[in-house]
Amino acid sequence: MNDISTVDLIYILAFCAGGLAFALGPFVLVYFLAPRWTRNTLDKTGQAIECGMDPIGDAWIRYSAVYYLYALVFVAFAVDVLFLFPVALVYGRHFVIRDLVELTIFVGILSLVIVYAWKKGVFEWKRR
Repeated sequence: MNDISTVDLIYILAFCAGGLAFALGPFVLVYFLAPRWTRNTLDKTGQAIECGMDPIGDAWIRYSAVYYLYALVFVAFAVDVLFLFPVALVYGRHFVIRDLVELTIFVGILSLVIVYAWKKGVFEWKRR
């Protein structure tokens, strides 16, 4: 059984510190760089100033489930693109047939998202 060395622990701590810096860094930067007058400002009606426009209606409204299906389709194709760009850069260098089969299976599985959305009626524009 291998023991964890001191160098390994330093690497682990460095990665944890880097992750915390990336997670908390933007909050700290905004706190120090934002103008003081924008913090906790309310307009005359007591509502927070967002983008200069008065809010219309209540923030707690119901959305149709179709919008969540749009989000799922978007996420599926975002993952598809994120995978296919690096693969396209190294495609055909060593194992061309295996790469083609793997890409075909991957795109085939992700195309099931389109079939699912089609069956759910996501692509039908109906007025509700």
